[in-house]
Amino acid sequence: MIEWLVPADVGLAASLVLVAVSAATSFLTAAAGIGGGIVLIAVMAVLVPAAVLIPVHGVVQIGSNAGRTAVMLRSVQWRVILLFSLGSLVGAALGGMTAVRLPPAVLNIGLAGFILWSVWGPVMAPPGRFKVVASGAFSSFLTMFFGATGPFVAATIKTMKFGRLEHVATHAACMVAQHGIKVFAFGLLGFNYAPYAALIVAMIVSGFLGTLLGRHVLVRMKEETFQRVIAVVLSVLALRLLYEGVVLLGLV
Repeated sequence: MIEWLVPADVGLAASLVLVAVSAATSFLTAAAGIGGGIVLIAVMAVLVPAAVLIPVHGVVQIGSNAGRTAVMLRSVQWRVILLFSLGSLVGAALGGMTAVRLPPAVLNIGLAGFILWSVWGPVMAPPGRFKVVASGAFSSFLTMFFGATGPFVAATIKTMKFGRLEHVATHAACMVAQHGIKVFAFGLLGFNYAPYAALIVAMIVSGFLGTLLGRHVLVRMKEETFQRVIAVVLSVLALRLLYEGVVLLGLV
């Protein structure tokens, strides 16, 4: 029975680790606003085969972000979601059709620069409708190759100056849309999700428990504290991307 529930190319021990990490990373994203998705994909990259990494991570992130959206539904800014989703459709379609991968070093350094500018650069006016659509298209194109573009989306939403609950809820709903479109695209491309269904369900359930605990922390957090926390977390993730890009260029 256990063997049937555990993917053969992952194993029981790794599956248990992934379930625990899913809970921890969902807590992180619910409490701090960002960070869980990229931490989860970093752990999954070590424990699951490369060919299944991005599509399976995408399904887990749908569940994680859907749970976060559900418990914070009243705070979602739906106009942003609609515009972002329109862009995501275009970006995922382009990403699914292209056979050319963007140079990883350029991708990492570019993402890092955008995130750091959004956090520490001059205060920008809230993006107009075109910029929200463009953000959805660009990030969805990237997620077909890169997997976790949550920091990019979070940096865009940060410029909209929402409160902490609106920020986390809207970001979660955007990621549901983006990952949903990506997962559908991988299905059209022939990826078989069935062997990983039990693991995915277990990770989604543990992730929802992490979300409930994280929201408990978020509600009690001061607005200024949240803004400082998200700025620091985004900066750390951006510096990690920058370092990886420099390493890929062979400069260190």
